Amino acid sequence: MESDMVMHYGGCHCRRVRWRVQAPSSVVAWNCNCSICSMRSSIQFVVPSEKFELLGDSKEFLTTYTFGTHTAKHTFCKFCGITSFYVPRSHPDGVSITYRCVDPGTLTHVEIKNFDGQNWERSYNQTFASCSQGAGC
Repeated sequence: MESDMVMHYGGCHCRRVRWRVQAPSSVVAWNCNCSICSMRSSIQFVVPSEKFELLGDSKEFLTTYTFGTHTAKHTFCKFCGITSFYVPRSHPDGVSITYRCVDPGTLTHVEIKNFDGQNWERSYNQTFASCSQGAGC
């Protein structure tokens, strides 16, 4: 899905964590059913890490949780608990942006696709392995 690149701003509920990300105005977001994404009701889109920037003193308000392979870095606000972004297992050199944490006004379209995170390896090979980062995957 191609569209113009824009600067999106977003962050957590208490606004202590703020960031900006350069991404298309129309994105593909992934609804994953793995244990942590299901519990968080997380739907996210992935961007290359160089397109993401934490703003101000946001870093001091973050903490990180890992489990399993410890590849994914589940980052969340120490105060309000919101995961507005994290480093995903599927793209360890990228950043997953929780699309509902993007400030209103810059996302013009979000196409939601399902990812079978309960069968992660098989689903990754079928869904992401052949995708180039930033190509709607």
